[in-house]
Amino acid sequence: MLEILAAYKGQFAALTTAVCWTATSLLFTAAARRLGTTVVNASRIVMAMVLLGVAHRLINGYWIPEAQTKQVAYLAVSGVIGLSIGDQALFLAFVSIGPRLATLLMTTAPIFAAVFGYAVLGERIGTQGLVGMALTIAGVAWVILERPPQLPAQRRHHHLRGVLLATVGAACQAGGLLLSKEGMGHGWLPESQFIAPQTATLIRMAFGALGMIPIIAIRVSRPRRRPTGEADSLHPGRASVGWLCTFGGAVSGPFLGVWMSLVAADNAPLGIAQTLCSMVPIFVVPAVVLIHKEKVSARAVFGAVVAVCGASLLFYA
Repeated sequence: MLEILAAYKGQFAALTTAVCWTATSLLFTAAARRLGTTVVNASRIVMAMVLLGVAHRLINGYWIPEAQTKQVAYLAVSGVIGLSIGDQALFLAFVSIGPRLATLLMTTAPIFAAVFGYAVLGERIGTQGLVGMALTIAGVAWVILERPPQLPAQRRHHHLRGVLLATVGAACQAGGLLLSKEGMGHGWLPESQFIAPQTATLIRMAFGALGMIPIIAIRVSRPRRRPTGEADSLHPGRASVGWLCTFGGAVSGPFLGVWMSLVAADNAPLGIAQTLCSMVPIFVVPAVVLIHKEKVSARAVFGAVVAVCGASLLFYA
């Protein structure tokens, strides 16, 4: 058993990431509807930085991570793209269209990873990869084109907005993982000079926090009515639940989830890591049925299965 775990360390880490991100999507959706997306996004990064800093001190014996300047640069850009811009878009999508549909759209991340790999690293996409991409797009389209007949015009607007935001989040997640892998040293440094995934996660999170500053400034300087689904007031009881959900989401998401995603990228090919990290919809569908009592149509289940099957073809491409 230990030999299997060691041989497929990256794959198991990616599946662990998917489980963590499932919990995160549900917790952050609940938190964002009580506290607002920007508050949750900024707060969870600060919480994660504290958790990662303590973990780094316990594991390595010192607080400040060590890395080469170029590694820090890669991880800095990765943090801003993946954790600041990408996650802000995803949290807004959670509020607009809910965790199930938003995370289903995130299954397109392997497609972006394959495209980025071809453009940046010269990785060619074979016939099987193209078939997998087509299936994933078809599965996602099959679900997002399903609209309840009673959906009002305002909700249709939020639906389209949420779809676009989730797609941006998927692209940023793939780009962030690519840059993170390069930041650890893959592709340009000898293995002896690689930095550990936990160290890379801490550096990435620090720059993700810095990237949130202009986002917060823009949101504060341009106050507007919260999207449908967010709380109209911060009632003390509801706010306390929101903060509890934010902390739980910070533990399962930017702390454990992001850490495990870099362990996956460090020990498995990027496409494989991203594909398995994108298994979230498989876990979200039963979760929203059990927790939120959400009715999931046969069409939605079929679309999720097709999308993940398409992404799975990229596993072997």
